[in-house]
Amino acid sequence: MKRRVPKVADLAPLMQFKKPQFDAKKRRLDAALTIDDLRTIAKRRTPKAAFDYTDGSAEAELSIARARQAFADIEFHPAILRDVSKVDTSCTILGGRSELPFGIAPTGFTRMMQTEGEYAGARAAGHAGIPFSLSTMGTASIEDVKNANPSGRNWFQLYMWKDRERSMALVERAANAGYDTLLVTVDVPVAGARLRDKRNGMSIPPALTAKTVLNALPRPQWWIDFLTTEPLAFASLDRWSGTVAELLDTMFDPTVTFDDLAWITRQWPGKLVVKGIQTIDDAKAVTDLGVDGIVLSNHGGRQLDRAPIPFHLLPEAAREVGNDTEIILDTGITSGADIVASVALGARFTLIGRAYLYGLMAGGEAGVNRTIEILAEQITRTMRLLGVASLDELTPAHVTQLQRLAPRDRHVQSQPPAM
Repeated sequence: MKRRVPKVADLAPLMQFKKPQFDAKKRRLDAALTIDDLRTIAKRRTPKAAFDYTDGSAEAELSIARARQAFADIEFHPAILRDVSKVDTSCTILGGRSELPFGIAPTGFTRMMQTEGEYAGARAAGHAGIPFSLSTMGTASIEDVKNANPSGRNWFQLYMWKDRERSMALVERAANAGYDTLLVTVDVPVAGARLRDKRNGMSIPPALTAKTVLNALPRPQWWIDFLTTEPLAFASLDRWSGTVAELLDTMFDPTVTFDDLAWITRQWPGKLVVKGIQTIDDAKAVTDLGVDGIVLSNHGGRQLDRAPIPFHLLPEAAREVGNDTEIILDTGITSGADIVASVALGARFTLIGRAYLYGLMAGGEAGVNRTIEILAEQITRTMRLLGVASLDELTPAHVTQLQRLAPRDRHVQSQPPAM
């Protein structure tokens, strides 16, 4: 091989340096290319109790692991030679437009994760043209969230309390504030056993123990924000001093039935969605009540561990009730490919919870914007690689759910050995 002395003109194209970014927040968010990258940043910047409340689930945390594995266990079937120079990611959901096939799920205690809390989520959702859902357990009021997202779509999530009058007072406030959809969550008769929270002594407001102080030392910005902004409280509830589990068990009503759901449906003037459907029979039952939509969800694995995997229920639910009600999916979504697969198998829409909170903890409103950007980029790229230019072109033929867990026939008994 003949060698030569390199010329400056040959080296110049190889020696291009990026302009330095002096904004530390923008630098770390720009470096995040996936939701898991945002999770890594969030864990580094957030005290353990707050991070674990977001990241954890119930008991052995099998439900959330299985839900995520279900999305990993798919095979896409792309079509080639299609014009995908322009891709439309918008859809119509519950009578309104969304620029992307996902919205922000209702999450509780949100300002504990990062002080901008629901305000950041609502503003980011409004900017992106997607719905924002406020939880009954939110730390910003119904009216303040509306003010943060005045022209966007706001949804309100309701837990039925033992005190029905207080529950319906919240519903009335949401209607008066212009929320267009009510999400009635039905999978919380009692609180799930969230063991990370118990081990961390997670309470509202956070307790300053020696352990929490030591854990906070490398995370001064979280504590500066926490101590210099309005006190953390439940905006829709009276002040509470105690553990999260104690609050949930005090507030949630294990006597709620289908009759209560029918009664709520008659009270609400907008669209009504039932969140927490985990069987086909229940999907049919609430659809028969005339609800506008259902959310296939096991509460992010935070209630009954080993609960059904919503993504696995989706194809049959779409066949059984998809023509009669709008199907929304949550639990386990960590990428735009997960969302595309859900739409292909019959979901009209999806909701993101942890993914949004990871972005919030990583960088406030800018971090939520980054979450939405990452998912939007992944959705667009996946659609192009599949050869579809709009969500309506996605069909079950584009996705195969690969089998990892399969039920055994409960009627088949092992036979004793022959004598």
